[in-house]
Amino acid sequence: MGLLILVVVGALLGWLATIILRIEDGRSILANALVGVLGSLVTGLIAGNGAVFGTVSGIALLWAVLGSVVAIGVFNLIRQRAYN
Repeated sequence: MGLLILVVVGALLGWLATIILRIEDGRSILANALVGVLGSLVTGLIAGNGAVFGTVSGIALLWAVLGSVVAIGVFNLIRQRAYN
């Protein structure tokens, strides 16, 4: 159940990032969602002491949100620099 929660939280944050950043390209929406999931999974796994398949604690979920936001920010910063 914890894995599903982390994936959903990461995907939602990736989707919300595209709305906040006003990204209109369809591929960028999917890329942001995937980066959000990746960031959420990695930090959730670290904060949850590797117990992703069990339950997720509130602290691990907050860390997963922070990791997802940071991963999306870094991804968009790198992508912006590549276009300029």
